Amino acid sequence: MTPLILSAAGTALVLDGPGLPRVRHFGADLGPAAGSDLLPALASLTPALPLLPAQADNWYGRPGLSGGRAGEHWPVRWTLDRLDVDATPGRGGTVTVVASDARAGLELVSELAMDAGGLVTMRHTVTNTAASPYRLEGLTCALPVPARAGELLDFTGRWALEKVPQRTAFAQGVWSRENRRGRTGHDGTGLLVAGTEGFGFRAGEVWAVHAAWSGNHVHYAERVPEGPALLAAGELLEPGEIVLAEGESYRTPLVYFTWSGSGLDEASTRLHDHLRAARPLPVRPVTLNNWEATYFDHGLDRLLELADKAAAAGIERFVLDDGWFRHRRDDGAGLGDWYVDEGVWPNGLHPLAEHVRKLGMQFGLWFEPEMVNPDSDLLRAHPDWVLGQSERMPPPQRHQQVLDLARPEAYDYLLERLDSLVSEYELDYIKWDHNRDIAEPVHDGVPGVHAQTLATYRLLDELRARHPGLEIESCSSGGARIDFGILARTDRVWTSDSNDAFDRQAIQRWTGLLVPPERMGSHVGAPQDHNSGRSLPLAFRAATALFGHMGVEWDLTSASEAELEELAEWIALHKRLRPVLHAGRVVRADHPDPTALLHGVVLPERGVFAYAQLTSRVAIGPAPLRLPGLDPAGTYEVRVAVPKTPASNMPQWSTPQWMAGPVRLSGAVLGELGLPAPALRPTTALVIEVEKV
Repeated sequence: MTPLILSAAGTALVLDGPGLPRVRHFGADLGPAAGSDLLPALASLTPALPLLPAQADNWYGRPGLSGGRAGEHWPVRWTLDRLDVDATPGRGGTVTVVASDARAGLELVSELAMDAGGLVTMRHTVTNTAASPYRLEGLTCALPVPARAGELLDFTGRWALEKVPQRTAFAQGVWSRENRRGRTGHDGTGLLVAGTEGFGFRAGEVWAVHAAWSGNHVHYAERVPEGPALLAAGELLEPGEIVLAEGESYRTPLVYFTWSGSGLDEASTRLHDHLRAARPLPVRPVTLNNWEATYFDHGLDRLLELADKAAAAGIERFVLDDGWFRHRRDDGAGLGDWYVDEGVWPNGLHPLAEHVRKLGMQFGLWFEPEMVNPDSDLLRAHPDWVLGQSERMPPPQRHQQVLDLARPEAYDYLLERLDSLVSEYELDYIKWDHNRDIAEPVHDGVPGVHAQTLATYRLLDELRARHPGLEIESCSSGGARIDFGILARTDRVWTSDSNDAFDRQAIQRWTGLLVPPERMGSHVGAPQDHNSGRSLPLAFRAATALFGHMGVEWDLTSASEAELEELAEWIALHKRLRPVLHAGRVVRADHPDPTALLHGVVLPERGVFAYAQLTSRVAIGPAPLRLPGLDPAGTYEVRVAVPKTPASNMPQWSTPQWMAGPVRLSGAVLGELGLPAPALRPTTALVIEVEKV
């Protein structure tokens, strides 16, 4: 078999035979060599990775497919039936493989694609062609990584502190991150990364994998002594969850693979570009959410005053959070009763919605459709709608149970209620929450996460089809459901329930490897954060929120006139800069000072950077600010953005001369030598603009 090559944007994927294709290379483009020119080089490599690794191919690690039939075990040996290739050198393409094993009673369809940005997607479909049921235990997608990939990076976390990085050596054996929470999870890794020793944002070679699935999932890295190392991912199936009758099929979620020869930023850019091309978004309105301002206090006068303050500050969307529906005076009752509470809102939500729109803002509403309180009219009427066993209910969390969306009656009820409310109030936006892990899920006597996830996807898809202009935010106790499966159906994610800008600096930095800024909700919180209790200056809170889909979650009726004026300046700055912030390439400096972060977003002609001093430095003088991602041959005008960093945040002796007025420097100088840095005090930030001249 002549080697098959998919190549684009400096990346190549090479497959060869005989039989079921094997992956010989995933990484840097190999240049003009093709076909037989590659054969001598490929022959000298370590054994290739089978497209679906199995012992029949001398693979003795985790199998790509696992399963069986009652009373018999017949290992699978695939026979290639068809191979369809549509590829253009340098522009990517697709490969579809059809294979079968008549004795094992299975058919396989494997689909690989490389987009114009060099991002690879893969998925497998297995079909049972025999009369007896096939009990599927696992089906994952994998690509090889070379021996020089000696380190692993993945992420853990908890509520209000998501995406905490952790590194380990890529040693012999399996490093597996398995999620059984029924949702992506606060500790969901998002990206599992392998790289050369010491890789960073701007240096080193990296490979990464991501499963686009919002239910149980697995990401793993494996190295065996006699074969290639690999990265793999897929859905994590519970015993008995997928049993295929004759003619039935199971298809894996899409699994994304990205490579970079120059650090994490390039790998991240491939993911961002793919998502932006697949689902382009309109301008992202600055959003106010009332939750941390009023909680369950839905007094109309207070909300109208909050809306007035929001509009005066330049906010463009008002979202009414939890507490508007029947019996919902705290979090112990009412979930599932999706009717406006007549006792709190005798005229419905119309007085608030109309007032908000007269002020020139959009109107949005909070829902948590997948959950139900036992203390609700819905569950009293339909106790059998819980995702679980009726004779032994799952353990409650947050006074909640999970509705079985795969049950047609529950699905139809939610679709009718959501559709009705979106129509009645002409909603522009839904904040779709999911505030608990799914424990002991049982649907029709079998594990239920797979069916629940697909039903959630169907519900989102149908609601969007009925209301094409509706925007939907995925919130899941903050950042517990962030993946490309949910992002294929929603317009942004709520990055974290923490509005503490200090913690948010890191949360957004690492979430942003997968998610571009315009899809990450990032709000200016109150002066004292309600979770951490930390007090932070407005300039630092706003500079942090600037680099996302900016919003406000603060009781503006309690703010001083000076604070409201400063907030309005930051919102105006965000509006002026969002053509860059929401379309440019995200860059992160490997800044040598661990007490500070330096990052930005760049377009060919413009860029915006933030230098955030988090804690006190050991060194008296701060390290220079080397601005990454600029054209080395270009000349840039550099200036401090308005509002300027207050002088009180910098000792007078430390203010660099360039901050007094615009200077012009080449991209090479800015990237290699950098700018002299001011000695900022902890929890302060400096925003810098650059523009090509």
